[in-house]
Amino acid sequence: MQLNDILADAQDQDRGRDFELADPVTGKPTGITLRIAGPDSATQGRARLQFADELAEAMDAEGRVSVEARDKARLNNLARCVLGWTITEDGEPVPFNHANVLRLLRAATWVQAQVDSFAADRAAFRGNPE
Repeated sequence: MQLNDILADAQDQDRGRDFELADPVTGKPTGITLRIAGPDSATQGRARLQFADELAEAMDAEGRVSVEARDKARLNNLARCVLGWTITEDGEPVPFNHANVLRLLRAATWVQAQVDSFAADRAAFRGNPE
């Protein structure tokens, strides 16, 4: 591997990869597909900086951050890694925006866990996207 390979890989990760959520009990595909930026992408780098900014803004005079503020910043960070999606509600496509991504992530902790795991999996981002 050479430097240009590392740089190209990080740039490629900004295009994201599709990830289909799996039913947390059966493991079967749900039909909900998210396009997620890779862990070495500039997108995730910006999300980490915004996460740090949110935590700094939430600090009280003693430097403490409430559990609620930490969780809000964590979910915002994770939502910023999602670049697009295919998801419906009542048979209609759900518009892609930050608020709706947060709505999905807050719907169930298993959704958060699957998205977080995929977003951190460098192996999932190696090679050409399908």
